[in-house]
Amino acid sequence: MASSLVVPVIDVQNENFKELWPAMVVAIKTASFVALDTELSGLGNRKSLLAESIEDRYKAICHAARSRSILSLGIACYKKLDQKPADSYLVQVYNLILLCSEEYIIEPQSVHFLVQHGFDFNKQYGHGIPYCKGNNKGGADDRGVHIRALFTELLRARKPLVLHNGLIDMAFLYQSFYAHLPERLATFTADLSEMFPAGIYDTKYVTEFELRLSASYLEYAYKKCKLDNGRSVGSGTTGPHVHIEFCQYAGHMSTYVDYRECPAVASVDEQTDICQHFSAFGWCPNGTKCPLSHDTDRIILQDEKNKEDKWKKRKRQREKKRSEGEGSSIFDGNVTIASIDDSQNTKNNTNDGKSGVGSGTGAGREKTNNRSAGIETQKKNADAGTHRAGFDAFMTGYIFAYSCTVIRKEEAREADKEEEEEEQSWLPTCLNKVYLSGKAAPLNVVKSTFSKSSKAHMQKMEMVWGGRC
Repeated sequence: MASSLVVPVIDVQNENFKELWPAMVVAIKTASFVALDTELSGLGNRKSLLAESIEDRYKAICHAARSRSILSLGIACYKKLDQKPADSYLVQVYNLILLCSEEYIIEPQSVHFLVQHGFDFNKQYGHGIPYCKGNNKGGADDRGVHIRALFTELLRARKPLVLHNGLIDMAFLYQSFYAHLPERLATFTADLSEMFPAGIYDTKYVTEFELRLSASYLEYAYKKCKLDNGRSVGSGTTGPHVHIEFCQYAGHMSTYVDYRECPAVASVDEQTDICQHFSAFGWCPNGTKCPLSHDTDRIILQDEKNKEDKWKKRKRQREKKRSEGEGSSIFDGNVTIASIDDSQNTKNNTNDGKSGVGSGTGAGREKTNNRSAGIETQKKNADAGTHRAGFDAFMTGYIFAYSCTVIRKEEAREADKEEEEEEQSWLPTCLNKVYLSGKAAPLNVVKSTFSKSSKAHMQKMEMVWGGRC
C-alpha cells in the first residue's frame, strides 16, 4: 500500500503577499507545469450549466464569473528534477486567500459548504488579497505586486496549465485577473490558445478517457493514482513511478505553512454500506444526513474488488462455454446477455458530477466533493478539514504527473522501444481538451479559421509578450 503523504501548503494573505512574491514567481518560472484550482462564491443557475448547447453553457458560466468571485486560488508548481530518478518532481504549493474589491454575489450554499470544510471567512475578509475583475482599471497588470500581475507572470512563463474539469476555472480566471470575458465561446477558446501556448490539460478528461477510472472526481482520482503508484513502487518493478519532493521550510517561513495530510488508502475489515451515488459522482443529495459511507478509501477498494469479481466471473463463463462444447451452444446467448447486463452496472462516469447541478453551486464542475461547489456534500470525518484550493491544486498536478508517467510508459511498451523523454509533449492525446459534462467529446481549446481573438486579449498580449503570440 502507498504511504501517507504530508503536503506543505503555503498560506498567502495580503500581509505576506509581497514577501512571498519573489518565491512564487520563481516557482512558476522554473516549473515544468503549473496546476491551478479555485474556490468560488457560487455558480448561479445550475440547470444552465448543463444546457445541451455548449454556447448556452458558456453564457451561463460568463454570467456566473461576472457576478460571483474567486475566494481562494490554489497554485501547485511541479518541477521535474533532472538529477533524480525519472519522473521525480519538486512541488511547491500555494493557497492564496483573495478578496474581490467589487460587489459580488455569494451563495448561501457555498458558505455552508466552505464553512463545513474549514474555510475561514473572517480571514478572507480581514486578510484577503484585493483584486478587481474585468478589464484593467487604471493599474498596470505587468507591474507591481498584485494578483493580476501574478497571473501575467504565469502567462509569461509559458508553462502547461493543468486543471480538473477546468472550463469554469478558466472562465473565472479570465474574468477575474485578465479581461472581460468575450461574448462567444469560439473567441474565448481562441484567446486561451494564445494565452497558454504550451497547452491546457484537464485531468478530468485524462481520467475519463485515458486512465478510464471507475470514477473521476478529484479526490477519487488522486487517491487511486497515488495508491497505484505506491503499489508499483512497493513491488520493486522498474516503473512507472512518480516521486514527489517538497521544499523544507524553516524559520520565519515555517509560520506560513499549513501541512495537509493525505493518509494512505487503508484496507477496511468491517463491512460498511457505501453510498452508490457518492461513489459514482463524488456528491450525495442527502449530504451529511446520508446514513451510508462517503469514505473514498472504501469506495476505491470496493471498486477494485468489484472489478476483480467481474473478471473472475467472466473467466468462469468462458471456461464453462469451452467445456460444454458445441452441444450446448444454444445456451451461449443467455450467458452473454447476463454478462452484458452485469457490465452495465459499472459506474458510467460520463454523468458524474454534473448530475449534482441542481443540488448546489458545484454543479457543472466535477470536483463536487472538494470544491466551493456548495453542493451539500461532506466527506466523512476521517477526511474532514483537508479541503483547500492549494491542496486541490496539488492533487490535480499529481494526477497529471502520474498519468504522464503511466501513459508514456504504456505507449513505449506498445511500440516495443525504450521510453523517450519528451517533456514538451506531455500527453499529446489530451492536449487542449477540456472535459464537458454529459458530452462524449471534449471542448477543444483552439483558434479556428472562423474565429478571431478578442480586442481586449490582443491588447493584453501586446503588454505580456510585446505582441508575440
